Amino acid sequence: MQYDYSKNKDEHPEPINADVKGLIPEWLQGTLIRNGPGLFSLGETRYNHWFDGMALLHSFTIKKGEVTYRSKYLQGDTYNSNMQANRIVVSEMGTMAYPDPCKNIFSKVITFLSHTIPDFTDNCANNIIKYGNDYHATSETNYIRKIDPMTLETQEKVDYLKYLPVNIVASHTHYDKEGNSYSMGTCIAEKGKTKYTLFKVPGGSGSDGSPPLKSAEVVCTVPCRSLLTPSYYHSFGMTDNYFVFIEQPLKLDVLKMATAYLRGVNWASCMKFHAEDSTLIHLIDRKTKKEVGIKFYTGAMAVYHQVNAFEDDGHVVFDVICYDDNSLYEMFYLDKLKEQMGADTMYCKPKCKRFVLPLSDMGETGEDLVKLKYTTASAVKEKEGKVLCQGEGLCDGVELPRINYNFNGKKYRYSYMCCVDISPVATKIVKFDAETKQKIEWTGGDCFSSEPVFIPRPDAVDEDDGVVLTCIINAKPVQGGFLLVLDGKSFKEVARACIDVDFHMDMHGYFIPDSTTPPVSLNFRDKVAFSNFHGSNCFFLGHLS
Repeated sequence: MQYDYSKNKDEHPEPINADVKGLIPEWLQGTLIRNGPGLFSLGETRYNHWFDGMALLHSFTIKKGEVTYRSKYLQGDTYNSNMQANRIVVSEMGTMAYPDPCKNIFSKVITFLSHTIPDFTDNCANNIIKYGNDYHATSETNYIRKIDPMTLETQEKVDYLKYLPVNIVASHTHYDKEGNSYSMGTCIAEKGKTKYTLFKVPGGSGSDGSPPLKSAEVVCTVPCRSLLTPSYYHSFGMTDNYFVFIEQPLKLDVLKMATAYLRGVNWASCMKFHAEDSTLIHLIDRKTKKEVGIKFYTGAMAVYHQVNAFEDDGHVVFDVICYDDNSLYEMFYLDKLKEQMGADTMYCKPKCKRFVLPLSDMGETGEDLVKLKYTTASAVKEKEGKVLCQGEGLCDGVELPRINYNFNGKKYRYSYMCCVDISPVATKIVKFDAETKQKIEWTGGDCFSSEPVFIPRPDAVDEDDGVVLTCIINAKPVQGGFLLVLDGKSFKEVARACIDVDFHMDMHGYFIPDSTTPPVSLNFRDKVAFSNFHGSNCFFLGHLS
């Protein structure tokens, strides 16, 4: 059973009524928007990498037990330029687009020169984020695209650089209890410095109707350990009092990127995993807006998704999905996908690990500073204020973690993930109990699963009281796909909404509660977003392009 990653998908902009089997809870009303690549060839040209495909949005609107579906391509500048030319004319991370052979030599020279300082794509095929009251399709460039979350119509193009000095921005965002958004970007070689920037975007709408980013403010900056080789990152952690940022040895070479077009290589080739380097773990105090004085580090690893972070008895605990190297990105080149999806494929399985950062380094050199009894994670004090952290393995072969976002930054127990034990294509989803280390699995036979999204029941007390939504792709497209609704506690199927559509494999998503539903004492997490921090089938980088 294989999924054809290179197949172009049709859009369905008009609502399609689903055939609901089972009973959808009455309280579950709203729209789940998902984002991911759906178009991989135009004319005689095709993309090299799955992450490069044109962004295809799709949504499931749930109301009074019924579900309607629609999908629409994000019609940004990249999409329109490619469609007009009927060929790929805008470069992506894994695919360089070169001048039309019919162009004159002057046009070719201008094109080559313009790629020295590239104007990145606005093909935002990675995630959906909320700033203020606006929803945006996003990738990891300086561009995002405002969208209408109900019709999926493409709206304004937003350039981060007009408001903040960030050339690259992570596609995962956090929210606090007031509805403010927190994001992170990299400022490359500004005034001789490269730094990572955490910034806050206030919730709600501006009084003058201005874009939410106009009110953005820098929370803090972290200097990059090397001027021209900043680390790649896809997400970060947040607790009530701290931010956690992992500066990993997966690095972008800025000079190589500047000359990639002239050398005839893609930008992805300028990214390298440095196995000989350590991974720095930055702990930033949200009150002082500065790093704590302890220098935490661990061995080389690649991290794309963080599960959760929380504080406990003088420690910050954070759980992440990590890899031994960067081979995952290489696997998603379309030519390699066709070769690697066989039964004998060698696959670098991800591991879910727990790290613990003690907030005090009082102790002797060589002493393990972790005093929590429920974890085997260690943090050994070394000389010169350094602490070597070793993670506890929680489980293997899982990705795209989601939690009850009411517990984001809090001590939690449950996460919901795709099972990628055999290959990066998920055929099962799991509920993982971090306390007992037990898994409950759901599998649908001949089908593929996307990122599971947990939505808590209003007024719920128990952490797992709610439902899990996931988009299921049928391995036999003629049978269509369905939106699966699972009970959060038992992990048993509650309902499925079947749609006669050949779904595309998406990446990340966002659930928007129906604002017209009568109020039932909704808390902050119900109002804002239960789902935006953790991911789907993109894992990372797809669009730093």
